[in-house]
Amino acid sequence: MIRFLLRRALWFAVTLLAVVTVSFFLMRSVRGGPFSGERSLHPTIERNIEARYHLDWPLWKQYLQYVGPLNLDGRGAAFLGGDSSRVLGGVLTGDLGPSFRYRDFTVNDIIAQSLPISLALGSLALLWAILLGVGTGLCAAIRRGGKLDLSLRLVATVGIALPNFVIAGLLVLALVFGAGLFPVAGWGTPAHLVLPSLALGAPFAAYISRLTRTGMLEVLSQDYIRTARAKGLPPHTVLLRHAIKGGILPVLSYLGPAIAGILTGSLVIEKFFAIPGTGTHFVNSALNRDYTLSMGVTILYTVLVYSLNTLVDLAYTFLDPRIPLNGARVDGI
Repeated sequence: MIRFLLRRALWFAVTLLAVVTVSFFLMRSVRGGPFSGERSLHPTIERNIEARYHLDWPLWKQYLQYVGPLNLDGRGAAFLGGDSSRVLGGVLTGDLGPSFRYRDFTVNDIIAQSLPISLALGSLALLWAILLGVGTGLCAAIRRGGKLDLSLRLVATVGIALPNFVIAGLLVLALVFGAGLFPVAGWGTPAHLVLPSLALGAPFAAYISRLTRTGMLEVLSQDYIRTARAKGLPPHTVLLRHAIKGGILPVLSYLGPAIAGILTGSLVIEKFFAIPGTGTHFVNSALNRDYTLSMGVTILYTVLVYSLNTLVDLAYTFLDPRIPLNGARVDGI
């Protein structure tokens, strides 16, 4: 277990450095900048602003300053070509820098305010996906070949085919303009969470439904299930106590990519429903060339996805001890 976690920590450091490096140079290679908006600034004013945010430095110096290995306690300022008062910190120090567009806020401040909103939306969407997906998958497996099974499989296929912003539009037409049950957009009450979370979780619920059905059909054909039925156990006991633990293993392995998809899919949904989460800030930062904010959200998503995938691997092995942790059997740890 310790070797597994140490190996994951090492690969996390490599992955994070690669993401930061590639993202940094890709963003700086795009034409335009954070201060080249619709209204052009006087060249002197633009040079002063660029000097304040170190944009007048060579690109490799900006990269070293952003990563931060030379900036602890102001050390390395002479090497980078400036005094310590101009050093803004770096990723390794936990300082993601100031936002170029939100002048009174740092990237850390913006993430601290918007992350709880995105986590609330993503958690509810994941809850919808698991409840609807596992529930319909169980019903389809129990009624294999029947009308209910065919209907649920058809709905799951449609849910997989439709992107979440199309589902969001259909929900708005039906439940907002049609029935008037929910607010169309915004944030502040639990009612504002319902439609975005449903739209975000619906495609993943469809995938989970198909995986649950397939996993349950395989488990229900095993010998130990037939033995449990032969002992006279009630059907619900056989299903909930003996079959479901093995039947949802494919679902558990899918949760890692599903959480990543919910995080990235929330970019569109948050913008669609005008939710002030990290997804909305990420889209706005790309449009405004706000380098530091865009990099900060990218780093945040990288950390969340990698950490959650590691937790899913641990949970997968916990449910079935026969499954090794990257080649190391759990019973030998």
